[in-house]
Amino acid sequence: MSFEFYKESYAGAIKAISIGKGDKAITVGGETCYPFYQFEGEMPHKPRIAMEIWDMEPEEWPAAALEPFKDVISDPAAWAKKCVAEYGAEIIVLQLKSTDPNGTDASPADASATVKKVLAAIDVPLVVWGVANHEKDEAVFKKIAEDVQDVQLTLGPVEDKNHKGIGAAAMGYGHAIISSSPIDVNLAKQVNILLENLGMPMDRVIIDPTTGGLGYGMEYSYSVMERLRMAAMAQGDDKLQMPIINNLANEVWKCKEAKQTVEEAPTLGDPEKRGILMEAVGAVTYLMAGSDILIMRHPESIRLVKAFIDLAMDGGSAADIDPIAKRLEGVSVDLAALAPEPDLTVEEEKKAAKPAAKAAPKAAAKPAAAAAKPAAKPAAEKKAEPAPAAAPAAPAADPEAEAKAKAEAEAKAKADAAAKAEADAKAKADAEAKAKADAEAKAKADAEAKAKAEKEAAAKAAAEREAAEDALRQKRAAEREAHAAKRASGETEKAVSMTAAAVQKTEYEKILDKLNWVHRRIPLY
Repeated sequence: MSFEFYKESYAGAIKAISIGKGDKAITVGGETCYPFYQFEGEMPHKPRIAMEIWDMEPEEWPAAALEPFKDVISDPAAWAKKCVAEYGAEIIVLQLKSTDPNGTDASPADASATVKKVLAAIDVPLVVWGVANHEKDEAVFKKIAEDVQDVQLTLGPVEDKNHKGIGAAAMGYGHAIISSSPIDVNLAKQVNILLENLGMPMDRVIIDPTTGGLGYGMEYSYSVMERLRMAAMAQGDDKLQMPIINNLANEVWKCKEAKQTVEEAPTLGDPEKRGILMEAVGAVTYLMAGSDILIMRHPESIRLVKAFIDLAMDGGSAADIDPIAKRLEGVSVDLAALAPEPDLTVEEEKKAAKPAAKAAPKAAAKPAAAAAKPAAKPAAEKKAEPAPAAAPAAPAADPEAEAKAKAEAEAKAKADAAAKAEADAKAKADAEAKAKADAEAKAKADAEAKAKAEKEAAAKAAAEREAAEDALRQKRAAEREAHAAKRASGETEKAVSMTAAAVQKTEYEKILDKLNWVHRRIPLY
């Protein structure tokens, strides 16, 4: 009998949504299982990679990101054409950076003209991405939607504050939209509900949960995307059963770590490979969280991620994937020279060295005393010589003997001071240890007393509750007996007069009131 593992059953599925028109239209979504869980369901459409272009020349891109497009960054149409023809882009995302009111503040008409030029240069679906300024994005997207009616665009981000204007334009001219929310499941659902109430077809909506580049932002985004997929698949929430798009490149390549040169951060290695791998690792992370469309920048990152998707979906060996192809000159970093000097001393040797260092002053005092003994012999010999017959003079002091005696005294003082400091330190450590032990013992006693008091209080409360319940049971039993006796004797209760409501409602109105009362209290999530 073959082994059969447990398979999760899902209450819902992700809608399959097409963007673009004609032969080059792309369909994403359609999953009936969690990301890449093909043993439990189906992923009829592989996740797609979209390449981003800007409508203005970037100013702060690192050299690694600029190198593949350095000849076309000033022309969005040529840039888009190169992405499709040379790098095989399946979707183009036009970032309307020039429309930012805090930047060049290009007009909606200028943005619309750029969109038309890009569309004329490519034959793949086009996503138009705004600057997340509610008023400006609404004005720009309205103009673009009206001017480009023969091609289905995907417009975003659309938030709750501008969903009416952009949603109406998208519905009227047949475009798809990207509903965006700030990393929150409830807000993501709320925007979709608002769009559905507006009349926007849900088969033309893609979710943007907001994307973090790395670190805590990525972790938070990943967690929210997982919860979106759980709500859509396991709980069957049809308001969240849309494909997910992540604007990854815009976040990764503006990180400090992606811009630092080898001189600024030598320990981070080759700057070119670092940025490529940061984008590739971020892409794989979001794929595992459920992303259906990833917006990326560097061709090498895209190649690696496409290889990962093929391996995860179709199988194969990662050994067949070519390594990163560098475009910039290689860098050489001597990591050994930057590393700190290793401390190879064994811990036992360090402990043994401490008593030897303390005994050194005492050992130094002994040679000084020994050196003083030979000096005494010449002094004695000098004293033995006969003094002159004249008045005897006092013996002259020996400078060497005085210096030696002084050195011996200083050495003894230092040794005494060291011994005293050691004794004081030991006494202080013993006092601290005793105080800590006393504090721990007191804390333990307090905890035990508190636990005992809580246990006694709980037992007392349980006894009181049981007594109250028993009293109530007896009271209800007495009431039932009295009521039964009253009924047996034939006595009837006095009729109570009732006053009609001031406003008489029909049965239909009562049902509506109950429905309204219920719906007001249903939480989103």
